Amino acid sequence: MRGISIYWRLSNLYFWFFALLGGLLPYWSLYLEGQGFSYLQIATLMATIQLTKIVAPSVWGWLGDRTGQRVRLVRFGAITGSLFFAGVFMEPGFYGLLLVMLAFTFFWNAILPLYEVITLRTLGEQKEKYGRVRLWGSVGFIGAVALVGGLLELVPIQNLPWLLLPVFAGIAVSAFLVPAERGERKAPAPKGSLKAIVTHPAVVTFFLMNFLLQVSHGAYYTFFSIHLEQHGYGKLSIGLLWSLGVFAEIALFLVMHRLTRNFTVRQIAIGALTLTMIRWVLIAELTDVVLVLLFAQLLHAASYGALHAISVQYIQGFFGKHHHGQGQALYSGLTFGAGGALGAWLSGFLVDGFSTSAAFWGGAAAMAVAIVITWRGLRPPPAHGEG
Repeated sequence: MRGISIYWRLSNLYFWFFALLGGLLPYWSLYLEGQGFSYLQIATLMATIQLTKIVAPSVWGWLGDRTGQRVRLVRFGAITGSLFFAGVFMEPGFYGLLLVMLAFTFFWNAILPLYEVITLRTLGEQKEKYGRVRLWGSVGFIGAVALVGGLLELVPIQNLPWLLLPVFAGIAVSAFLVPAERGERKAPAPKGSLKAIVTHPAVVTFFLMNFLLQVSHGAYYTFFSIHLEQHGYGKLSIGLLWSLGVFAEIALFLVMHRLTRNFTVRQIAIGALTLTMIRWVLIAELTDVVLVLLFAQLLHAASYGALHAISVQYIQGFFGKHHHGQGQALYSGLTFGAGGALGAWLSGFLVDGFSTSAAFWGGAAAMAVAIVITWRGLRPPPAHGEG
C-alpha cells in the first residue's frame, strides 16, 4: 500500500507541472496575439520561458545541494511562481508582462530539476520505476492540450489565464503531497577536471549541436500555433497536433534502448538532426497538407526525443558522478536556455520581416550547420565518467 501511495504522490506533481506546459505552450502565443502584441513582442515574451533556464536550474540546484531542503524549495517555487503569474490578470502591458513572465519562469524553472533529484532519491533502489512515474507528465501535457484546446473553441482566447487557474491549484496541492526528505547535504566534489571536460573538443561539439537544435526549435515553440491558425486550423486541431508530437516522443523512449544497441551516438545524432531539418521544411512549405503535417509532428520523436535521450547519456559519460549536476545545469542553461531564447527571438525578426514560414526555414538552416559540426566533431562519450 505504501508503494502505491508513494508512486501516486510522486507522479502527481509531474502530471500537473506538464499539464501547465500543455495549457501554455500551444496557446500562449495565440493569447499574446489576441492581446494585440506585435510578432517581435510575442517572440520576446515567449523567449523569457527559455531565458530564465540559463540561470534558474543552477541557482536552485546549488541551493538544493547546499541545504538539502529540496522539497521545501519545490513548494516555495510552486507557490511563488503561481503568485507572480497572477500578475497576468492585471493586463500590465508589454514591459509589465515581460517582468511577470521573467519572475514567474524563474521560480517555475526551479521546480523540475529539484524534483528529479527528489524522485530518484525517493525511489532509491527502485530506479526502474522512474519511467512509470515520469510518464504521468506526458499524460498531463496531452490531457491539458486537448481540454484547453476544446474549451478555447467555445470561449475567447482572452480567457486562457482563467483556464489555467485550476492547474496552478493542482500544482500547489501536489507540491505539498511530495514526501518529505531528510536534509542531507552533498559532499563537495574533488577539485580539478571540470574545465578539462568542458573544453574537450567532443564536449564543445556536443553543446554546439544542442545549442543549434534549440535555436531551430525557436520558431516551433513561438510561432507554430500562429502559423497553423493562419492556415485555417482551429484551436482543438492545433492542440491535437502538439499532442501528437508528445505521443511520438513517448513511443520513441519505449524503443530507444534498441536504437542505442544498433547505432552509434554519432549515427543517431546525425540521423535525428537530418530528420529535424526535414521537419521544419515540411512545416514551412506544406502546412495545408494534413497528412504531411501529421508526419512532421511524428518527427518530434527525432528532434526532441532521440537527441535528448543520447544527451543524458553523453553528460553522464563525460562529466562523471562528481560533475554530473554541473554538466546537467550547463546542458539545460546553454541549450534549452540560451539556444531556445535566441531561437525564439530570431524567429520573431523573421516573422516580422517575412512570414511564419521564413522562421521555419531559419530553423532548417540552423540544422544544416549543426549537421556539419556534428559530422566533423562528435565522438562517443567514455563508458565511465571522467569527472
